[in-house]
Amino acid sequence: MTEKPRKPVHLAAHFPGVNNTTVWSDPASKSQVDFASFVHLAKTAERGLFDFFFLAEGLRLREHRGRIHDLDVVGRPDTFTVLNALAAVTDKLGLAGTINSTYNEPYELAKQFASLDHLSGGRAAWNVVTSSDAFTGENFRRGGYLEHSQRYRRAAEVIEATRALWDSWPTDSLVVDRAAGVFAREIPETRYRNTQFDISARFTVPPGPQGHPVLLQAGDSDDGREFGAATADAIFTGHGSLEAGQHFYADIKGRLAKYGRTPEELKILPAATFVLGDTATEAEECARQIRLQQVGPQTAIAFLEQVWGRDLSDYDPDGPLPDIEPATDVNITRGRVRHAKDPRAVADEWRARAEAGKLSIRELIIEVTARQQFVGTPASVAEQIDTYVQADAADGFILVPHLTPGGLDEFVDRVVPELQERGSFRTEYTGATLREHLGLRHPHRNRTLEGARAS
Repeated sequence: MTEKPRKPVHLAAHFPGVNNTTVWSDPASKSQVDFASFVHLAKTAERGLFDFFFLAEGLRLREHRGRIHDLDVVGRPDTFTVLNALAAVTDKLGLAGTINSTYNEPYELAKQFASLDHLSGGRAAWNVVTSSDAFTGENFRRGGYLEHSQRYRRAAEVIEATRALWDSWPTDSLVVDRAAGVFAREIPETRYRNTQFDISARFTVPPGPQGHPVLLQAGDSDDGREFGAATADAIFTGHGSLEAGQHFYADIKGRLAKYGRTPEELKILPAATFVLGDTATEAEECARQIRLQQVGPQTAIAFLEQVWGRDLSDYDPDGPLPDIEPATDVNITRGRVRHAKDPRAVADEWRARAEAGKLSIRELIIEVTARQQFVGTPASVAEQIDTYVQADAADGFILVPHLTPGGLDEFVDRVVPELQERGSFRTEYTGATLREHLGLRHPHRNRTLEGARAS
């Protein structure tokens, strides 16, 4: 029997902040605004030979019971500004930005990502997200007009339009002069029309080294999965257990054939946290303390209120769940997706879970808000990660450290060598672009700037 080839592990680094992972109170936690923090994490990821650096973004500060949610980042610099600056201080690391497809226009997006791809030498990636809530929309001219059911339709049309612009420079219209730059001889007009857009333009930026920047997507609904299978190069998911990961992996990869795509053309990259220790016991205790920091008493009650839709500030976070029923059609937190459309079903599930485990409110929230987490010695964490990848539960992971910006240092120093020893992780970068890091083909197999002829 022929042995199955060993799959490479793909790794990315998430700059923490817009989530409940970051431990703000830890003395080792530093600025979320100072450029030095972004540089530290990015350079650590590049030193660890990661595929890319991933920057999340929120379009509006979340509000809980009329007040700014205490887990949100206030004052983070613009995504494109940060990524373009990081392009100047890194050489190989991919640079991925989360940019909303609902409140941005295709021409502007195409130009911004093509520019980042040029300035970084082919390392740009776009995490495509959608929004349909009126609260976020209040920041924009359209003010939440978009129906929830239409968000992926608009996103698909945005991507179609941006790709049309990226593809609008035919190779025989270019003159390549390495000393002076790239000059256009004749750029045809791009005409693109669909239900959302009517574009007539001559695109001002030549195709970047990757042809198209890498597209990432995150969405677990059936519409989201279909959208990802049709358009994405990589999917950012939250599936945790090995079995859940395998089910999601098989489902997404199984949808690709209808779009003329092969399983190798889409990478599945779940989010994951990690805690290391010299022994398994030490790591488990450290992980327990981190979770207590991440879900403090106030945070536990706030999460519970998101399901109950009520003010539960009088309840003891170390006591039992409320015996009252959740309110209906009430969203006590704005700017964040609610846990479920049926709060009472969630409440019943949580009560059963709390009763079975004799869990307090805080203990329950610690359990239900946990991400995929790798805990143990460096060798055991490397083994866990490798097992998921070889068992087709993932193609790799986007790591979310709990400290900014030094939370990735120990992983790079102690786990990466273990993965390399197992033969599952690169020992050097062999390509220059993010597509090469991820093993993705260039979208224009026969169209490259190198193929353009000088006049």
